[in-house]
Amino acid sequence: MADFLAGLPKAELHLHIEGTLEPQFLLERARKHQIQLKYLSLEEVQKAYQFSNLQSFLDIYYLGMEVLRDASDFHDLAWAYFQKAALQGVAHAEIFLDPQAHISRGISIATVMEGLLGAVARARKELHLSIMLIPCFLRHLDEDSALDALHQCLPYRENIVAFGLDSSELGNPPRKFQKAFAKVRELGFRVTTHAGEEGPPSYICDSLDLLGAERIDHGVRCLEDHQLVERLIRQQIPLTVCPLSNKALKVFPDLSKHPIRKMLNLGLLASIHSDDPAYFGGYIGENYSQCEGLVQLTREELALSARNSIRGSFLGKEEKSRLLEKLRRYCESQQVRLP
Repeated sequence: MADFLAGLPKAELHLHIEGTLEPQFLLERARKHQIQLKYLSLEEVQKAYQFSNLQSFLDIYYLGMEVLRDASDFHDLAWAYFQKAALQGVAHAEIFLDPQAHISRGISIATVMEGLLGAVARARKELHLSIMLIPCFLRHLDEDSALDALHQCLPYRENIVAFGLDSSELGNPPRKFQKAFAKVRELGFRVTTHAGEEGPPSYICDSLDLLGAERIDHGVRCLEDHQLVERLIRQQIPLTVCPLSNKALKVFPDLSKHPIRKMLNLGLLASIHSDDPAYFGGYIGENYSQCEGLVQLTREELALSARNSIRGSFLGKEEKSRLLEKLRRYCESQQVRLP
C-alpha cells in the first residue's frame, strides 16, 4: 500500500507553506536570527504542537512565523516541502501563503516572493513539479487589510493563480470580504475559500454566492445541509478535505469518524490534502495512508480522491487531461479500477 500511494499521481490543493515549518526548522532559524523562543528544546516545541481547536493552533502558527525573516528562510521552507511532496506522488501543487502575516511584522512581499519563487523554479526544474501560488486573506483582519495585501501582491501576478480566505473562521463570515473578492475576480484571479470547517454550512453557501468561490477548502460541514450537498454534487464544486487537520483540531473526535469516505461515495468532488502538515502529524502521503488504515478507504476510493484533486485544480484543460491520463495509466498498471 505504501508503494501504491507513493506512486499515485495526485494534486495537493490545500497546503499552507507556513504550515510546513517543522520543529527542527523553527529552532534552527530562531538560532540563526537570534530570536528568543519560549521553547528551549525540540521536545518542548513538539509538545506545543498539540491543539484543542483552530484558534489554539493559530496562536502558535503565527508565533512560528517569527523565524521567517529573509528570502533564504522562505526558499528553504518551500524547498523542503517540495522534496517531500515529490516523494509522495504529488504531480501538481497549489500553495497557500499568508502575506498579511508577514507584512504586519515588517517582512516585505518582495522578500517572501523572492524566496518562494526561487524554490518554485528549482522544484520545477529538479523535481518536475507543477506549482501555483495562492495568497490568502486573513479573515480575522478587516477588508481594508485584505485589499492592501492584494495590491502588494500585484507585482507578482504572473506567479499567482488565485486568492483565498483563511484563518479564524468562527465569527468571521465570508460577507466581510465581498469587496475584496469582487476586486480579485475583476483582476482575473480564481477564488477559493476556507469554509465549513468550524463555521456552519451557511459559510459555504455565502462563499459561493457572495465571494464567487470556485473551490471550498475543508467543507466537511456541508453534510449538515442536504440541499447544499445536492448543490455541491450537481455543480461539482471541489472540496479540499484535510483529515489529519480535522482530527488534530477536534473537528472530529478521531479519524475513524471522519466523513471523507461518505463524501467520496456521495459523488462530492472531495479530495485529500494536508493543510499544515508540520503541525498536524503528516503530509499528504500520511493523510492518504491513515485514511486507508483508519477510515478504511479502498484503493479505488484513494484513486478517486487523486482524480478529484486533479479535476479540482486550477490547471488548464490540457494539463488536467495530461495528469488524468497519467493517473489512468497508473491505476491500470496497479489493476485498480477508477469509479
